[in-house]
Amino acid sequence: MHPAVFFDRDGVLIHTHVRNGKPYAIRSVDELQIYPAALPLILKFKEQGYKIVVVTNQPDVGNGHVQQSEVELMHRQLLNELPIDSIQACYHSQSDGCSCRKPGIGMLTTAAEDLNIDLSQSIMIGDRSSDIQAGHKAGCFTILIDCGYNEPLVIEPNLKVRSLAEVLQQQMQNKGASVK
Repeated sequence: MHPAVFFDRDGVLIHTHVRNGKPYAIRSVDELQIYPAALPLILKFKEQGYKIVVVTNQPDVGNGHVQQSEVELMHRQLLNELPIDSIQACYHSQSDGCSCRKPGIGMLTTAAEDLNIDLSQSIMIGDRSSDIQAGHKAGCFTILIDCGYNEPLVIEPNLKVRSLAEVLQQQMQNKGASVK
């Protein structure tokens, strides 16, 4: 079995819009901007044997604000620019009550089955409480990218940082040892 790093998409790998302390997903592939630290960090984790999986709630599809095809274009661009093994997306609205939407663990368990991932040896990196909750429920080490959102944390992460660049810096200082 393989360890994995599960990345949230918006606010973690790519820029997101923040208004009044609340993050909002981009709605067009033209808006997609990957954070500079994403590629070197993913490459570092790949060197250490981790599978790379993006797990993203995309309720704007279920709420009719963006077409699923547009989100899939964004995902194709991510796959073209970053060495990602899988992208798992929940397109349901918040009110659908599905098991895939974070803080549920459906996307993580699906990826674990598909890619032979050991969740207990894996890491979840996110910018919101729902990411940390999902990682915790799945038994992963959790890292919060603290973007200063006006949202409470339901559970504390194992590690709190200000950016992906800070995670990369820690990985480089560890000289190949896992951030865990």
